[in-house]
Amino acid sequence: MAARLAQIAIATLVAALAVAPHAEAGELTALETRWIEGIWPVVRFAREQKLPLDVIVQPQDEPDAPPLALGYVDGRCKLVLSMRGNAEAQATLDRIDGDLVEAALELMAAHELGHCRRYLDGTWFGGGARFAADDAAGGRSGAAEQAAIRREEAYADLVGLGWARLRRPHDYRRLHAWLVDERTRELVPGGTHDTLAWIRLAGDADALAGGSIFGAATRLWSAMPGAQAD
Repeated sequence: MAARLAQIAIATLVAALAVAPHAEAGELTALETRWIEGIWPVVRFAREQKLPLDVIVQPQDEPDAPPLALGYVDGRCKLVLSMRGNAEAQATLDRIDGDLVEAALELMAAHELGHCRRYLDGTWFGGGARFAADDAAGGRSGAAEQAAIRREEAYADLVGLGWARLRRPHDYRRLHAWLVDERTRELVPGGTHDTLAWIRLAGDADALAGGSIFGAATRLWSAMPGAQAD
């Protein structure tokens, strides 16, 4: 579920396919169709909320890319699937209990929707334009950038859990445990996906009660000292 948004060159998505949940056979692989069908409730929600979201499948092999990620181009969010030549796409599903796959795919997509919301609000990295200016002036270190991305990942994790509380309440505890396992498995202390401190705040689904999935996530995310970028 790695987001690596700043590292994804959307311009390289040559001949990318804009997809519907049930594309014609031959356009998509079975694995791509599996993921798309799993994330589609979140895509449908985004469209109901009038969020500018496109779904893109990369037709070329992307062995090192996250299977699902979020980019932002010309005012639109791009939900990007990189499944071809990418062992992690199947491995991710294999790590989920079979009866939890649908719910986990929705959580992953909602995580990316959290990134989308932050971009649309102009608050990604604590303000994209300001952050870019600081970078150009040498005012932000690599460590500061990593910390900022970590906070964004934490916010997105809470949005994903907020979705689970609203749409998959009976699976919430298992989804929370699965997300803890995923973040523990790939843990690099202080790294961009070291979000366990925030996830633990949401051990009880009621911690994300009230408001939209974005508002509830923001409230809990802000409760963590240093949660927001300077």
